[in-house]
Amino acid sequence: MAYTLEQYTALQAAIAEGALTVRYQDKSVQYRDLDEMMRILKLMATELGLNSNNDGGRRYASFSKGY
Repeated sequence: MAYTLEQYTALQAAIAEGALTVRYQDKSVQYRDLDEMMRILKLMATELGLNSNNDGGRRYASFSKGY
């Protein structure tokens, strides 16, 4: 299935809100649980070529104190 970035961001928003229903455009998808949503989010990220390590595409810098 070809996912869109709009679907990806809608699913991310629903997860952040704690909702099991995702709405985008004129469509609505009901998920069973958070685990299912996270699996689909990872699948979407992989298909879209996004960072698929479940951090939502964010990268965190690590800093050393240099001791």
